[in-house]
Amino acid sequence: MAMNKYPELSATHMDALREISNIGMGNALTSLAQLVNRRINMNVPVATFMPFEETISRVGGPEELVSCVSVRMSGEVPGLVLFLFNSESTLRLVDMLMGLELGTTSELDEIGQSAVMEVGNVLSGAFVGALYSLTSLEMRSAVPLFAYDMLGAILTSLMVASGRVEEQVLVIETSLFQEQAEANIKGHFFMLTEPGSIAKLFNALGF
Repeated sequence: MAMNKYPELSATHMDALREISNIGMGNALTSLAQLVNRRINMNVPVATFMPFEETISRVGGPEELVSCVSVRMSGEVPGLVLFLFNSESTLRLVDMLMGLELGTTSELDEIGQSAVMEVGNVLSGAFVGALYSLTSLEMRSAVPLFAYDMLGAILTSLMVASGRVEEQVLVIETSLFQEQAEANIKGHFFMLTEPGSIAKLFNALGF
């Protein structure tokens, strides 16, 4: 696996990134509300680029048990899109999707996995859709894959399969919630792109 260094991004670049994040996650929120047939709120507190090595500690460490929906992208911005939820948020997410009382789900069964994969697919698809609408760059998404394992094991296998990627990874932290503040569901969106894709993306945005 080779890493390709990417230069520092300006405040203007980051403003554009946050705008894309807000549009994409806003679209995802609408789709999720329709999926569960009730109102869901979402915060996007952080949208930034960081070195790949820092992303693991951001989620909780290599031994953190997480659910991961991964979608491979091809076209003009090839790479890999990941949506990760830690174990606690995964179980809360299943409760929310199934209309169950918070704390009901204690383990992730096949139905729960399907529900989480659907949410990850909706969130990832909405973000990629926002990128396309703002840049008109050709982007095609493969069938999403699901894994429930330790974060280090998941990222290692995905990175080996991906080969060469940019040194800087796009990270978006999100928080889903309904009325109860204690029922927050924290997720992390990662976008790992092949060398040169980030520059192409910002060029398409007029930078």
